[in-house]
Amino acid sequence: MTTQFYGAASLDGFIATPDHDLGWLLQFGEIEGTSYPAFIRDVGALAMGSHTCEWMLKHTIDMGQPWPYAQPVWVFSSRTLRSLPGADVRFVQGDVRPVHQAMVQAAAGRNVWIVGGGDLVGQFHDAGLLDELIVQIAPVTLGAGMPLLPRRITQPALRLQSVTPLGGIFAELRYTVPKP
Repeated sequence: MTTQFYGAASLDGFIATPDHDLGWLLQFGEIEGTSYPAFIRDVGALAMGSHTCEWMLKHTIDMGQPWPYAQPVWVFSSRTLRSLPGADVRFVQGDVRPVHQAMVQAAAGRNVWIVGGGDLVGQFHDAGLLDELIVQIAPVTLGAGMPLLPRRITQPALRLQSVTPLGGIFAELRYTVPKP
C-alpha cells in the first residue's frame, strides 16, 4: 500500500489556474494514452480537496456523466458541498492523519490516491503520510495559479525514480518521498 499524489502540472509548476480551473488539461485529449488506466487499477481509496471535487462535479455529474470513481472518496472541505447520491463520497475536515487511517483500511491493501489540490497533498506530506509523487509535466505554462505542492521540501530531498515520456506530450516524473 502506497499513499500517492498522481496528477498533472504545467511546466511552471501549477496544477490549476488562479480560479481553480483544470480545463487547460482538456486540450490534451483522453487519458487512454497515459499511465492513468494502470494507475487507477491499484487505487483503493481517494482524497481530494473541495475545489477539486467541485471541478469534478461540474465536469461529470453536471454534464450528465457518472461519477468516475468506484472507490470511496474522502473530500476535505471546511465548506458544505452537495452530496452525490449513489457515490461513496465522505466529507471530512481537520487533521489528515485519522482520515488516512480510515482510507488505508478501506483501501484493503491497495493504494491511497491524494487527487489534489496541492495544499491537501502538502498536508499529507507534512504528516509523514505521503510516499510517492507521480507528476505529468504538460508543455504549457499558466503564469499563475494553484501550485503543485505549496511546501518547501528540501531536506530530505525527494528521490527521482523515473522519467517517462507519454505520447510525445507529457513527461511523467516519479519521486519517492523519503521519511525524515
